[in-house]
Amino acid sequence: MSTSQTDADVVLIGAGIMSATLGVMLRKLDPSLRIQVFERLDNAAMESSDAWNNAGTGHSAFCELNYTPLRGDGSVDISKALKIASSFEESRQFWSYLVQRNVLPSPLTFINSIPHMSFVWGQENVSYLQKRHQALTKNALFEGMEFSQDLKQLKDWMPLIMEGRDPKQKLAATYMPLGTDVNFGTLTRALFNGLADEKDVDVFFDHEVKKLRQESDKHWVIKVKDLTTGEKRKVSSKFVFIGAGGGSLQLLEKSDIPEGKGYGGFPVGGQWLKCTNPTVVERHAAKVYGKAAVGSPPMSVPHLDTRVIAGKKALLFGPYAGFSTKFLKEGSYLDLFKSIKLDNIMPMIAAGMDNIPLTKYLVDQIRQSPEERLEALKEYVPTARREDWELAIAGQRVQVIKRDEKEIGVLEFGTEVITSHDGSIAALLGASPGASTAVSIMLDLINRCFKDKVDQWNPKLREMIPSYGVELWTDGEMVRRVRRDTSRVLGLKV
Repeated sequence: MSTSQTDADVVLIGAGIMSATLGVMLRKLDPSLRIQVFERLDNAAMESSDAWNNAGTGHSAFCELNYTPLRGDGSVDISKALKIASSFEESRQFWSYLVQRNVLPSPLTFINSIPHMSFVWGQENVSYLQKRHQALTKNALFEGMEFSQDLKQLKDWMPLIMEGRDPKQKLAATYMPLGTDVNFGTLTRALFNGLADEKDVDVFFDHEVKKLRQESDKHWVIKVKDLTTGEKRKVSSKFVFIGAGGGSLQLLEKSDIPEGKGYGGFPVGGQWLKCTNPTVVERHAAKVYGKAAVGSPPMSVPHLDTRVIAGKKALLFGPYAGFSTKFLKEGSYLDLFKSIKLDNIMPMIAAGMDNIPLTKYLVDQIRQSPEERLEALKEYVPTARREDWELAIAGQRVQVIKRDEKEIGVLEFGTEVITSHDGSIAALLGASPGASTAVSIMLDLINRCFKDKVDQWNPKLREMIPSYGVELWTDGEMVRRVRRDTSRVLGLKV
């Protein structure tokens, strides 16, 4: 069978929120760019970007307690929360820009106002939450966040969680009315629909990237297979972005760039309890996050989560962790084993030895019975009945394993962008809070990989994201202005 070849300026591998964001951003910065997108599944956002898999909270650090750890001196470290909240504001600005230019449809299709809450019990946790609230609300990004221990107020904020609860239990919660729910599946597909309609942009589904290599002229040759017809093709591109979620690690390894050496991956699966009783669903209207169990990964923070999917309210609880050697929900059980190479085997072994409690936690989670899952739910919904909830499988996340300062290995929770020294290829590894901070991550990538063009692009970048170049957590007036403007465009609470 003959192999055809085409040329491109940009190749995006994987049709998730990261590739969609980068593709739209680059076309706005330079409408002449020729872009090709390759996705192995039959539609965009079918893995972690899908609302039923992982993405959906609209992570803005309002309620996620793992972003605000206690320091050794008893104070609360809010530095990560400030960065994530700032990043989400940048995402809101970019989406507002695209809505105003009819690139995106009605914002109600992908973003809705949903209060974000943190909920704890026990004196130690209550004291921590109060200190967290005091620290955060000194910054404009968290203005409007309320704290309460009053049972009447708590019942008003979260009636389903308070019903049937011991009135003597020591409780506290924070309430942020400016929280949102984001359907990243709908958003991603809308972004790709807009891209696909543009000249010199081609989006190929059911196409899998098999190989990629850099030629002497610095261009990349990508070998792609059409999974429907079996046809093979080659694409020569000046720049490649690997945004394939759990599949990114193996493609990074195939690129053979020195900067990608030593990276490994540890897959963590997830499951939800999904409410099937519409009456129960209607009784809760918030994203309520608690504290993670000791030894659990950060993405396993328990939460009772109101979402809006296809215009309809849904209620999820979890996630319950699981383990599979797959790197993608639609992947292969051989993914983990195929990812092990000579350059990353020691970091992976070292990270495994350092995370035995995590392994034990995952094993315990896998062995949970339906009754045990229900007991975990009852800590948040005391009146929960087993017949009102069903188990649903979420997506796969692959946590980054990398060499530490001792050149051994450490397990990282978060996202990491790896770029070649010449900026011709970049890969995104890791997970939470990825989707919500996609705009900030892609801005960083553009600054690293398109250094020769950033200066001329700066005016356009500031048009798309008015706070571009400003550390939002240091500028209260800017925060209030962009939040007011984006709330108006996106139809959100101010």
